[in-house]
Amino acid sequence: MFTTEDYSSLSKDVFYSLLYRQAEALLRDETDLIANMANLSALLFTALDNVNWVGFYRLLNDILILGPFQGNPACVRIKVGQGVCGTSVARQETLIVPDVHRFDGHIACDSASNSEIVIPLLIKDQVIGVLDIDSPQYNRFDRRDQHELQKIVELLLKYSALK
Repeated sequence: MFTTEDYSSLSKDVFYSLLYRQAEALLRDETDLIANMANLSALLFTALDNVNWVGFYRLLNDILILGPFQGNPACVRIKVGQGVCGTSVARQETLIVPDVHRFDGHIACDSASNSEIVIPLLIKDQVIGVLDIDSPQYNRFDRRDQHELQKIVELLLKYSALK
């Protein structure tokens, strides 16, 4: 049985160290990408403070298609280059958006979202999808979150037999 901890009182160093170890324990014995996306989105949704949506979009035929997630129902299809997720794919880089209402072309799937981080899933310089995390708090994500969440995405790709 897998349990999550209350991380709210921990420093970011300790928090992300524990989160990384939990993610690795959760992913290491499974090679199915969808199953791992489902469990990882649940872990991140449970562990991260001040988030209202955590999930994945898979890139198929130049369209991002909703994958496993936690939170309110979401947009099912996003074109590459549109919204934060589509822009992340087009640029092949992580985007941190402190205020989504100021992001030109933002797609509002959940009106409670005010900030966002989107991390592309890259295999040999090819994007296969994104991890999208929304928060009702402005300026929720910083470069430290980016660095640590990118490491967790690398675990997902490693254990899902995709690299």
